[in-house]
Parts: sequence; structure tokens; C-alpha cells
Amino acid sequence: MTRQTNPVATARYPTAAAILHWIVAVGTLTLVATGAFMVGLPRNTEQRALLFNLHKSLGILTAAFSVALIAWRLRNRPPALPAAMARWEQRAAALNHVLFYLLMVIVAGTGYLTSSFSKFGPKLFGIPIPHWGWDDPLLRGHFADGHRVAAWTFAALIGLHVMAALKHLLLDRDGVFQRMVPAAPSDPPAVERGSRRNGP
Repeated sequence: MTRQTNPVATARYPTAAAILHWIVAVGTLTLVATGAFMVGLPRNTEQRALLFNLHKSLGILTAAFSVALIAWRLRNRPPALPAAMARWEQRAAALNHVLFYLLMVIVAGTGYLTSSFSKFGPKLFGIPIPHWGWDDPLLRGHFADGHRVAAWTFAALIGLHVMAALKHLLLDRDGVFQRMVPAAPSDPPAVERGSRRNGP
């Protein structure tokens, strides 16, 4: 008897892309959590300084993985969404992903600029990295405000994304969630290189 392949089960992102996705997801959620917590700590304390430096370092690492993820997406076509999926859902998913990529750049950029115009500067686990800013409280404040707004907007979109993923996993059971689960060696991902249309 010939074993039939389930097209929904095999229409997954490549393992490398899926791993990048989850690294960026965990990094972003950690950054939102540390960012929300550290700003409420008393100034000039060791705990606040430690969390700020950790936040900067994780931000730099997450930004690097985000660049890799965006680069992969620009060069590859994602797995097809189920044909039964409502048109408005497909468009919402595509828009959500475009906003994701834009906010990845904006949040990382404004965070870097905020640190650049601080006397402490951006650091990667205590190691200063190149920057072209100077200690300017006014500019730092403007970039910090932009960073905060972009970060909370990103957090809201992540919340919608998680709810949509859980809907597809628990209610629709249409295989959309499984697209981002690393495929087994016997299940090659249905991704075509060179086209960026048809899906987020």
C-alpha cells in the first residue's frame, strides 16, 4: 500500500527558518519583559544598570537574528496557506508579517540610537560597540520615546499573532501553526526559492 503524503503537514518552513523565527520570538518577548520591568527600577542602582546592559546585549543579538530572518524571507517564498483559509485572514496574516519586519527594524534602530546618544553607549555584554552618537539628553529622549512606542506596538501585534496561531492550532486545526514547527527529515518543506508572493 502506498503511503499518502499530507500536503498540509509537509508545507512547512525549512528548519533553519523555523529556528530563526523562534530565536527572534523568544528574544523579542524577553526584551519586552526586561524593558517593561527595568524602567520602573530606581535610578543609579546596580540592578537597573545590570538589566539595562542585559537589555542592550539581547537587543543586539536579537537584531542580528532578525536581519538573518528578514534576509531569508526576502529570498524565499513561504509555504502556501490552506486554500480553505478565509481571504481576509490571508491578507491579515500578510499585513501582520510586513508590520513585524518593519517594527523589527524600527525597534532595533531606535534602541541603538537611544544608546548612541547616551554617555554609556551601546554594549554587547560589557563590550562597547561602534556608534556615532554623543551624550545628548534631548535626542536620547526622542529616540527613547520612539523606541517605547514601537516596542509596545510590536508587543500588541505579537499578542494578535499568538492568538491567531492558537486559533489555527486548537480550533481550525488546518496546519497553519505546524508550518513554523521544524520539519522531520522525512518531511521536506514546501518552500520555493525566488518568489516572495502568496503568503506572509
